[in-house]
Amino acid sequence: MGASLSEYINMSWLYWGLMVIYAVTILSIIGIVLSENRNPVKSLAWVTVLLVVPAFGLILYIFFGRSIKNKHRISRRNRRKLRKFESMSLPHADRIAMSTESQQQIKLARSLTGANFYPGNDAKIFTTGREKFDTLIDDLNNAQHYIHLQYYIFEDDKIGYEIKEILQRKAREGVIVRVIYDHVGCFGVKNRFFKEMQQAGVMVYPFFKVAFPPFATRINWRNHRKLCVIDGYIGYIGGMNIADRYIDGTDWGIWRDTHLRIQGPAVAALKLSFAIDWSFMGQPLIEEGKDVALPVCVDRPMGMQLITSGPTSQWSNVAMVYLKAIANAKKSVFLQTPYFLPTESLLKALQSAALSHVDVRIMIPRRSDSVMLKYASYSYITECLRAGIKIYFYEPGMLHSKTLVIDEEFSSVGSTNFDFRSFEHNFEGNIIIYSTDFNKQMKEIFVNDMKNCQRITPSAWRHRPITQKALESFMRLFSPIL
Repeated sequence: MGASLSEYINMSWLYWGLMVIYAVTILSIIGIVLSENRNPVKSLAWVTVLLVVPAFGLILYIFFGRSIKNKHRISRRNRRKLRKFESMSLPHADRIAMSTESQQQIKLARSLTGANFYPGNDAKIFTTGREKFDTLIDDLNNAQHYIHLQYYIFEDDKIGYEIKEILQRKAREGVIVRVIYDHVGCFGVKNRFFKEMQQAGVMVYPFFKVAFPPFATRINWRNHRKLCVIDGYIGYIGGMNIADRYIDGTDWGIWRDTHLRIQGPAVAALKLSFAIDWSFMGQPLIEEGKDVALPVCVDRPMGMQLITSGPTSQWSNVAMVYLKAIANAKKSVFLQTPYFLPTESLLKALQSAALSHVDVRIMIPRRSDSVMLKYASYSYITECLRAGIKIYFYEPGMLHSKTLVIDEEFSSVGSTNFDFRSFEHNFEGNIIIYSTDFNKQMKEIFVNDMKNCQRITPSAWRHRPITQKALESFMRLFSPIL
């Protein structure tokens, strides 16, 4: 009897000891979150998760909560070496013949990321995967010197194998082929797929490889960019990954996206972005020589800047450029995004524009590939409708396009979703285009997509099921960390 009582007391002490340690750990992490002086909304989201579901919240924080802001991805010395990719003479923003608003945006992007403004470019817009991949395949087949290819997802499906075979053949022909794929984005791809590329001479590496347990925290920082540079003369950037669904759609609808093929001096910016990511993975610095060709200036009045952002950036680069552009809007703001989880400042900017009688239109998919993000996105619609923002649900399938078109000169196409994850946690890349003719094309595409949309009216939205409203409100709590 005495032994049993002793064991019970020992177990009680052990239990309470573990509970104290657990409680101290949770409170310590909450203290760390608060001490980092993050966005209060995001800090509150983390504190809520840690208090409501402590065990789950602790695991979630270990994987997704850490910050690497202001970490140097490449040394200043190596960055200077790579800047020779952009060694051509470039105009100062004050000498560019465009609106004052555009000049301010060019200066802002330059201050944030060092992004050069490149005049004299041309761009072809793709809104279907079939057209984009047919053109990309032709360009890859014609490559003479090098191919730099970077995608968040590179599937081992039909289109993936077709591009893989081309890359392997070009490598055997002596073309330098470098490939970056995101490790988490390609979790479902067999290792053999990439090993066969390596055996054929393709230099292919995963970005931020996640190995358990020591590097598990890397899982939150993903390279979401989708770009390609061929011989320095041709560049691709946009929202399309390498996967069959971008061509064939899904069993519940088409897959609508936007991608660009660029020619002109701005290709140098894509080349620099790839080279920095290549160096960041510990690979040798890409030097001038056979594998680097100077871009050819195309006789077109289209100016471009590449805005890159990521968790190591001092500022939320893309978000700040968007904020400035929306605040400058005089006539219209047309936004397409698969997920609409705006920061507080961006939501206020959109509302302010609409209340100033700027024509603000937001297009999101009716049905999404993420149920959580779908309902979190829906939670912002009421606030938008109250301000007079026009909301459109894209009906035929998944709208994956990430575009922003403002007034006459400003357009953005790239990988950045209009959500917290893209603005703060992912490595992203968007090309900003300053061109009246290009903006007209982008607006025409948006208006054409509206034919496949249902516009959401305030009265209809108020009458949605109460269970949906509750689910939206619950999911919104987690929007800063989704």
